[in-house]
Parts: sequence; structure tokens; C-alpha cells
Amino acid sequence: MKKVIRKAYPLEVSIGLLLLILFVSFFLSRMLFIMPVGAKEVGPNLYLGMFLASASVLITVLILVEEFLFPTKIKEIDGGVLFRNHSTKLKMQWFIYLCIPVAFTFIYLTYDVNIIRFSVWAAICILAPIVGKLVSGLHNYKDFLKLTPEVIAYKDNEKEGNMPMASIEGLRILKDESKFLQKLEISLKDGRQVVIDIDKMELDDFLEAIEQYITTQYSKVLKHSDA
Repeated sequence: MKKVIRKAYPLEVSIGLLLLILFVSFFLSRMLFIMPVGAKEVGPNLYLGMFLASASVLITVLILVEEFLFPTKIKEIDGGVLFRNHSTKLKMQWFIYLCIPVAFTFIYLTYDVNIIRFSVWAAICILAPIVGKLVSGLHNYKDFLKLTPEVIAYKDNEKEGNMPMASIEGLRILKDESKFLQKLEISLKDGRQVVIDIDKMELDDFLEAIEQYITTQYSKVLKHSDA
């Protein structure tokens, strides 16, 4: 069973904002093209190029601002919760992203463009989703944090572990300078310490829910958190 902890934007809000972005970017995209000599107005073929350029901006926004399409959900399991990136979301993001380089390739091969403006526009639309979401999502594709009354389990790119609650002596929440959950420091009864790097697991959307579960369910072993 999945529980929504952050809803997507209401449909009417999403449509309104996306139409505004499309309209503004369509108007601005005119600067990318070189008008034919003697042309007095934009022809229908150029409108297609302008639409493709503005649609690329729209796709970029949809990937970077996930609230338009993707609500944040946690999976309830074994009396606890499982936090992880959802594969369906990542696959859809990559699928719609591929439309961007295709659109700019078509524009470049079909129209006379201002190479500097076109390059800047294309670079932003092509690189921003990769840097902002796609690479990190792919890099942390298999990462997860599982919190239940019986066990704490996790996996990131470098480490993984499965610790029964009976083996845990203390648990401490470590936060960054902005007071956001950064790491979990776990002291085991055998003397070992385990640090779970939440900040490296692409779980930013779940930080509040993670901290709430820990403070509620693990109060008996929870130590004073960093200020």
C-alpha cells in the first residue's frame, strides 16, 4: 500500500502554469530563428519550429518540477515504511526527456537559426534535466531506506545494511546547517557504529516523513539530535 505525502499540483493549477510557460517560451523562441529575406511575417513552418522549442522548455520544467506530474509516495510495508525512488517516475522522465534532443536536432536541420541563441537555448533544455534530476535519479536507482518496528534496513551506492531493532542501542539524527535531516547515526549493542548517509540517497522529498517516523516509533532508542 502506498501513502501520498506530497500531492501533485491541482489539475487546474498545473494546466494554467504550463500554458503560461508554453506561451511565454513560444513568444521568446522567435529569437532563435533567422527570417527569410523579404519575409514580412512568420510562416506556418516557422511556427512549428517555435512550438518545438517552447515544448522543449515545457518538458524541461515537467522533469525539474516533479509536482506537476508526480506525487510523492511512501510504501507502507511490514508495519513500517519504505522510502525509495520510484522506477515508473524515472522511466517516464527519461522517456519524455528524449523528445528534447530530437526536437532540437529537427530544428537545427530544418531551419536557419541564430547559432549562439539556439545553442544557449538547447544547452539549457538538454543539460538542466540531466544535471538536476536524471543522472542523480539513475545513480540512486536502487537506493532505499526501510524503517519498521523490527528492523532498519538501507542501501546506497556504497553501503547496505540490515539491523534488527533488538541489536540497536541508540539512534541519533544528524542535521545539516539548514536543519534538514542528513544522516542517521546508529549505535549497536556490539559496540559498532553505523552511519546511514540519507543525503546521498536521493530521498530529499522524504526527509520530513523519515524524521517523523523515527521520532515517533524509535523514541526509546533515540538520542538527542544535533541542534
